Amino acid sequence: MLTKKGEEDTENKRNIVHLDLDSFFVSVERLYDNRLDGKPILIGGSGDRGVVASCSYEARKFGVHSAMPMRTARQLCPEALLVRGDFARYSQKSHEITDIIRASVPIFEKASIDEFYVDYSGMDRFFGCFKMASELRQRIIQESGLPISLGLSANKTVSKVATGEAKPNNEKQVLHGEEKSFLAPLSVRKIPMIGRQTSQSLFNMGVKKIHTLQAMPAELLESAFGKNGLLIWEKANGIDHATIRPYSEAKSISSENTFETDTIDLRLLEATLTAMTEQLTGKLRRQQKVASSVAVKIRYSDFETHTIQRQVPYTAADHSLLPVVKALFHQLYQRRLLIRLIGLRFSGLVHGNYQINLFEDTQERISLYQALDRINGKYGNKTVCRAVGMGGGRRRFNPFNGKEI
Repeated sequence: MLTKKGEEDTENKRNIVHLDLDSFFVSVERLYDNRLDGKPILIGGSGDRGVVASCSYEARKFGVHSAMPMRTARQLCPEALLVRGDFARYSQKSHEITDIIRASVPIFEKASIDEFYVDYSGMDRFFGCFKMASELRQRIIQESGLPISLGLSANKTVSKVATGEAKPNNEKQVLHGEEKSFLAPLSVRKIPMIGRQTSQSLFNMGVKKIHTLQAMPAELLESAFGKNGLLIWEKANGIDHATIRPYSEAKSISSENTFETDTIDLRLLEATLTAMTEQLTGKLRRQQKVASSVAVKIRYSDFETHTIQRQVPYTAADHSLLPVVKALFHQLYQRRLLIRLIGLRFSGLVHGNYQINLFEDTQERISLYQALDRINGKYGNKTVCRAVGMGGGRRRFNPFNGKEI
């Protein structure tokens, strides 16, 4: 399209907003108990073997961070108040904020239960994108009562970093063309894909600030970190072509099992459901997703089919979902007829890191899940599973050679 000389061409410019609720779990708790305001808060398991699910900014000043062992956190900040946490409440507030955003924007992505991306590309021809984003933020604050920060730039990476710089409870815009200068003085740890291990490797190379990364040849980073090295170089230079993945509550994963012979064997039925649950939760964790809805389906020998569904707090943990799956099955199975097929579906999926219920889990259980996922990822989906699930038609594999037993 022709534009007047000197007129800024906005058609091809992207405008991506990143929204992130500040200390989400802590903020929700304070919403229901204002006695927690201004105090250092630790949310997570109460035992010394538990881990920190979230902490307040007051606690972070002492060096506390999420996923830290609770014992360490309490040593660093003895005066902190320990709150057990209510994941069902947090899931409810997440759904509430999702509804506010859905009603306000043309396209958005739900990156986790407390993090969103909004695509305002093309809207600056008619409205100011930063003004629209700011108004959305204020609406969320007013209607939910929760603090939230935002960043606006040309891409997801820079917007996410901008949100981090804006926190707590503020907003920041990085103008087009200023991405590199904005990122340059920041620590390499600010780049979203750089974790502790990668940052330590960079520190060992003498790289602590993003401006040093910007000046390095992309080939050098590729030789040190493989394909990730090129991604690191691009992100350090403010380059990110990732698109918004439109959010839909309909996203789901499912599994069905049709029995060779119609059955009423409850042990077999429960074993099959256990095997299905393990398979699907493993898939969720590999895809870094969590589910908020469980559905169980039964098809009887006369082909009559029934389904029952229940909302659950966001999770991808076997031990959290398996009791729900079994309870739904027993609630649904009332006819006492032979069963031809059973099915299981997890839906309401979002990308997120809350893959394990940190309020109930110990470090040992978290490590167990990580080990199981590594083994099953290397040797196949069904290498390691619960013994009860072996009766559900599940094959067994030797974890050392991957061959079926």
